[in-house]
Amino acid sequence: MAYKREDLYSEEATQQIAGHVREILRLLGEDEGREGLLKTPERVAKSLQFLTKGYEENGVEIIRSAMFDEKYRQMVLVRDIELFSMCEHHLLPFIGKCHVAYIPDGKITGLSKIARVVETYARRLQVQERLTVQIRDCIQESLHPLGVAVVIEANHTCMQIRGVEKSNALTTTSAFSGIFLSSARTRNEFLNLIRG
Repeated sequence: MAYKREDLYSEEATQQIAGHVREILRLLGEDEGREGLLKTPERVAKSLQFLTKGYEENGVEIIRSAMFDEKYRQMVLVRDIELFSMCEHHLLPFIGKCHVAYIPDGKITGLSKIARVVETYARRLQVQERLTVQIRDCIQESLHPLGVAVVIEANHTCMQIRGVEKSNALTTTSAFSGIFLSSARTRNEFLNLIRG
């Protein structure tokens, strides 16, 4: 049974998740009653609720909460935004940075709102490809700029500590709209800026 959004972070939900974590510990051969594990189920439950708190937030509303009229029509770039997300395939974190640029067409937003949008979509069970597109689409839908560019570079612990165990593998994804698609010069300017 799926919870309603407003119930996802209730004490009842925390206790239900904790009960399942307790059972997982038992199935792994642990004594869930030993001292070091007594509070682990609740800690894991609260941790998972925090790591997926983005379901409670709306990226478009975040942008629109600080939108301003401005005639500026050059690139606005926020780079190296720290990113922490959870791989939906293994429930393990992927960690990296996100670079976001847009070219305004009459509207700008507060710079912190760009980082908040990244955080909102990252704090959900994700794949990096979808996350990249969600950030782009949110900014495009909110501001209607001339174009949006998003690049994410991340290390996936599901590749580093299990499976192929490739600790140096870096995954890069990109999503572009508008002038970043139609103009190689604009796209290259963005790519050169994030490399710098």
